[in-house]
Amino acid sequence: MLKLFSANFWDVVARLILRNKIAILLGVVLVTIFFSTQWKYMRFTYTEANLLPDDHEVNITYNDFLKVFGEEGNLIVLGVKDTTLFTVEKLNAWNALSDSFREAPEVETVVSIKDLQKLVKDQENEKFALEPFIKDSVASIEQIEKLQDQLFNQYPFYDNFLFNKKTKTVRTAIYLKKDIVNTPARKDFVMDNLVKKVKAFETSQGMNVRISGMPYIRTLNAQNIVDEINLFVLAALLVTSLIFFLFFRSFRATFISLIVVCIGVMWTLGILGMLGYEITVLTALIPPLIIVIGIPNCIFLINKYQHEVKSHGNKVKSLQRVITKVGNATLMTNVTTASGFATFILTESTLLKEFGVVASLSILAIFILCLLIIPIIYTFLPYPKERHLEHLNKKWIGGFVDWMEKMVREKRITIYITSIVLLVVCLIGIFQIKISGSLIEDMPKKAEFFQDIRFFEEEFDGIMPLEIMIDTKRKQGVMKLATLKRMNKIEEFINETPEFSKPISVVGLVKYSKQAYYNGNPKYYQLPTSQENSFILSYAKNSTSNVDLLKNFVDSTGQYARITTFMKDIGTDKMERIQENLQDKIDNVFPEERYNVTMTGKALVFQKGTKYLVKNLAISLSLAVILISLFMAYMFRSFRMIIVSLIPNLLPLVVTAGLMGYLGVPIKPSTILVFSIAFGISVDDTIHFLAKYRQELQANNWKIKKSVYAALRETGVSMFYTSIVLFFGFSVFIISSFGGTVALGALVSVTLLFAMLSNLLLLPSLLLSLERSIANKEVLKEPTINIIPSEDDDEEEKSFISEEK
Repeated sequence: MLKLFSANFWDVVARLILRNKIAILLGVVLVTIFFSTQWKYMRFTYTEANLLPDDHEVNITYNDFLKVFGEEGNLIVLGVKDTTLFTVEKLNAWNALSDSFREAPEVETVVSIKDLQKLVKDQENEKFALEPFIKDSVASIEQIEKLQDQLFNQYPFYDNFLFNKKTKTVRTAIYLKKDIVNTPARKDFVMDNLVKKVKAFETSQGMNVRISGMPYIRTLNAQNIVDEINLFVLAALLVTSLIFFLFFRSFRATFISLIVVCIGVMWTLGILGMLGYEITVLTALIPPLIIVIGIPNCIFLINKYQHEVKSHGNKVKSLQRVITKVGNATLMTNVTTASGFATFILTESTLLKEFGVVASLSILAIFILCLLIIPIIYTFLPYPKERHLEHLNKKWIGGFVDWMEKMVREKRITIYITSIVLLVVCLIGIFQIKISGSLIEDMPKKAEFFQDIRFFEEEFDGIMPLEIMIDTKRKQGVMKLATLKRMNKIEEFINETPEFSKPISVVGLVKYSKQAYYNGNPKYYQLPTSQENSFILSYAKNSTSNVDLLKNFVDSTGQYARITTFMKDIGTDKMERIQENLQDKIDNVFPEERYNVTMTGKALVFQKGTKYLVKNLAISLSLAVILISLFMAYMFRSFRMIIVSLIPNLLPLVVTAGLMGYLGVPIKPSTILVFSIAFGISVDDTIHFLAKYRQELQANNWKIKKSVYAALRETGVSMFYTSIVLFFGFSVFIISSFGGTVALGALVSVTLLFAMLSNLLLLPSLLLSLERSIANKEVLKEPTINIIPSEDDDEEEKSFISEEK
């Protein structure tokens, strides 16, 4: 019954498409215009990718920190490592550059060497006062030498904050307003103000200025993503159209395919805008993905049309068969491909959910476009010329098919041994895979801003913020000497850990206050005793300027304090061990009943997010396997056939995972996508092969060997064509400057190549070896859906062709 319904359904679809050509084309144009109006709603990402669910404990902790202290990633730093900076002209120019950013509406405050102030004791008024190191500008070299001596030797509070006394590297800190850090205003400031002024300073002073900080890194990284969308789309169009032309030797067929996939890209961008999703490093991959996946659809449809025309020369009959005979197959293969992407919708990560939604919808959209546009356009075109059909008889393709058949017929044991050896070797490699939670690992290594990150890591021990928030559970609890001493122990541990920068907190300010109380003597840069604390606090309370110094370290109630440090970009495993050691120290120093201490920060959130995704990788892949198995069960109604069909598709995934282990490619957000995507695409070949195999079994009176070889010869060419297109199409991503995108493209390409060989060699070998148990009428029951219907014309087809004539 369902089989009859399916056949009738596709007959109806063919009638509707071919009889309403103008209306359908007009509809496609109108929908495309609608989607183009949605482009204006596309948003470029201004925040880091948050891989964790909103209600995850790590996210909750981070958001609690933001509620108390506000956005923590608002710091941009400028750095110079040049001995000529310490001259009158250049130091004044450096200070002038820093001053030029103060008036920008996006800037909250700027701290440069000129802004550094000494905390001095005003004994007469019993308070602390602030005096600048540089009052107006530097007038002499002697003044510079005095400044260096004071900063590098006398005031440890500023050590490693704006300078590195060992290498004489100097930097300026620019704090953006917290409410604009995650808005387009950040990009406007960075690109139109900051970068231009720094370039002008470099030209005039002949010095190399390094720029870093999360707002700057995120801005340039996001700009790279946007720039690469156009690059990927053009490269994908060029590569796939070139391969398509080499196969078909037809400008007409190539041009039609390009029209279809270009409209598909327009629809994809429209879906992004309509749903209000941000363009991230993942969603930026979807437009070129649609080109790469859409071209094989075009190959199937155009190849079928040309086969039919060559067979009987009837254009109406050929176009009707393109829809009825290939429609089911392409629908099912696109559904399985979309399912591989759709599994990401079931994860709790917003980033992956959005990627899964847009990708799966776009894949189904490109299928509809191919099915509508290609047959309709060919109704208006003349018959293909003889030279356009020559590719159907290419000898080298025949040679490839002959080689496959010979391998399956004569080298079956070799195929099994090779598969088992690959399986064992790659399983060993899987245990060598590492997990990467690095926030910057996927960033363009050759980009200037990435080199600047490494510079600041070397000079100031990193730029990835790690925050420790101390809740004293009572107002003004931070300034209790017992709390300060506990915080000091944590800071000592951080200073002893080379992967952390010097911590910044209220502890340093209190030590600085004691030094000031003893007239600036650096040996008193330490926490006060109980007796000293009362005197120093009385001075501090009378100092209105002290409030400004405290506001970044302590909340307005005095209940919460923060310790800020910066991490180097190191391996995830090592970072986890360091964090565990730090947490153990915190647990030992701060009694749980009196304090609530949490670790957070963007780098920590990203690292935990990667670990979370890895845990969900097995779930996502399992869902893809189960979902696609259900499709197979619905189509073939044979449990044994499902098991046999999964083996040649899971083996390439194991091989890819093994290669990642041996080649040192870590598991990270970008490479996690490989497995579900590759599985969803590679299973398409299996569906085509098994559908043709079933048809051959019925046509050849259940003669197993004859049916397997016939299916191999029939589907081998189209599988080869589509696999080559997919291989080179995904290889386009190798030109990316993002390490994760390069890895994604290379790994998916390799996986699909292995999948093609597995489906053309291992799958038919398994069918032949297990013929008695899986290839009989009882096991291979009548299918629910005929993926490839019979070639015989039914009455509906004849009637339709007659009416069209």
